[in-house]
Amino acid sequence: MTPNIIDPKSIRLVVLTGMSGGGKTVALRALEDLEFYCVDNLPAALIPQLVAAVSQGEHGPQTHIAVGVDVRNREADLSRMPSVLSDIAATGVEVHLIFLDSRDDVLIKRYSETRRRHPLSSEGLSLADAIARERKLLRPLSAIAERVLDSSELNVHQLRRLIATGYAAASDGMTLMFESFAFRRGLPLDADFVFDARCLPNPHWEARLRPLSGKDAPVREYLEQQPLVEQYFNDTVHWLENWLPQFEKDDRSYVTICIGCTGGRHRSVYLVEKLAEHFRNRRGSALTFHRELE
Repeated sequence: MTPNIIDPKSIRLVVLTGMSGGGKTVALRALEDLEFYCVDNLPAALIPQLVAAVSQGEHGPQTHIAVGVDVRNREADLSRMPSVLSDIAATGVEVHLIFLDSRDDVLIKRYSETRRRHPLSSEGLSLADAIARERKLLRPLSAIAERVLDSSELNVHQLRRLIATGYAAASDGMTLMFESFAFRRGLPLDADFVFDARCLPNPHWEARLRPLSGKDAPVREYLEQQPLVEQYFNDTVHWLENWLPQFEKDDRSYVTICIGCTGGRHRSVYLVEKLAEHFRNRRGSALTFHRELE
């Protein structure tokens, strides 16, 4: 089969780099939710080949590509990255370089909380020295980045929203964020709409389902067998499909729809996943965030 050849000017390439622990993985997941073709930890020298291969795919070209590049690359590859991106942009591809940063004290705290090893710790450096070394190696990239995002004061949800609002052009129109939460922990502060699912049958009271979440097949199967859940989902879809276009007319680019239940693990998670899938199939841009699971 002959590959589909597309105009390079229709291709958008987002390159995510920055400090380890700064939020690159979270940002990449946000773009993946927006239907970018995502690859993490790619050698910088291979980015042109990736763009060519993905944009000329036999099973349909991908025009929105996101690549994660970090200090695990060889130093020589990192130093060549500005020229690599310049050469790609010269072909007509729309190139964006985003640098995810954070204060050193915050990075140290994050590593302490997660007990992860810093990529440069294998060189026998202390964590503080590894961070300093990484910052020096990546300084040329931060200098040419289109945008430097400091995640020091951001939680996961806020960072994903920031990425989505800035780079959600994988499809036209308004981007939707569907978020699950527990009412007992309070309402999400950035909610535009809040739906209460506490009236629905609760899988928590089924012992075999209690340790699972609304992402797990047994919980989904349980809820799909409940007529009240189906009615709730259909009514919510109907309401949103009627009113979201009015917000688009008001030039809104981003709307957060929150579904809450008692514990934020079963009913709300299930509904968020199902609603996001429904609207992603029809609108293209739909993110999910599960506050009590992440």
